[in-house]
Amino acid sequence: MDSKKSIFGIVFLFLFLGSLTLAARDYYQIKVYTVKDKTQEATVDKYLKDAYLPALHRAGIKKVGVFKPIADDPASGTKIIVFIPLKDLNQIDKLGDKLLKDKSYLADGAEYINAKYDNPPYERIESTLLKAFDKMPEFFSPIFDTPKSEQIFELRSYQSATEKIHRKKVEMFNEGGETEIFRKIGANAVFYGEVLSGSVMPNLMYMTSYSNLESNKAHWKAFGKHPDWMSLKEKEEYKNTVSHIDKWLCHPTAYSDI
Repeated sequence: MDSKKSIFGIVFLFLFLGSLTLAARDYYQIKVYTVKDKTQEATVDKYLKDAYLPALHRAGIKKVGVFKPIADDPASGTKIIVFIPLKDLNQIDKLGDKLLKDKSYLADGAEYINAKYDNPPYERIESTLLKAFDKMPEFFSPIFDTPKSEQIFELRSYQSATEKIHRKKVEMFNEGGETEIFRKIGANAVFYGEVLSGSVMPNLMYMTSYSNLESNKAHWKAFGKHPDWMSLKEKEEYKNTVSHIDKWLCHPTAYSDI
């Protein structure tokens, strides 16, 4: 009898651990550098390209996205957006220590790391932590035939008036089927995430991607006319779930992994 209980317990444990694996979702950190001029922009670019991204690769984070607003975006030249996908929160907790022990990182990033107080490499850094949606638990890295200078990665942030209303908007993406509509029109979603910590809450953020600006416009036109969206947006339970939208149309940098 005891052996049967033991075997049953082992089987149950494996099933339980398996269910945790299936339920696992990515975490994402989005870092936004604000720079005041081309000198700061060049310093941050050099640091990211030569020191930070290689160090993240060595730490086990294989793909990191770096994006800048497009030329006709009002914020052009003032923001550098870094998208860091993580498998668990422990990676964030341990990353700082790993960087401090990484001699190559410290050497390659010396200009940025050792910048003086009166000549900083940026104006400010904003960091947002997200957890991937159920319907897209892992990020996606698209591949396009067009040059990176033409590709468009659209980052959006949807704020809600209250936490409860925010939960309904997240539900609209997941159970409601909004993510599925993006899939149907071929919007190449990179990620969908619920903001766990950041300067603007409650909100969610997501990124879609396109071969060029014309493709971006065509896909959003198709989304707006899609019968599933026409039906979904009219459901009373999902009305007024977004109080403010921010969006950034970006090109990936030449050194971006995504």
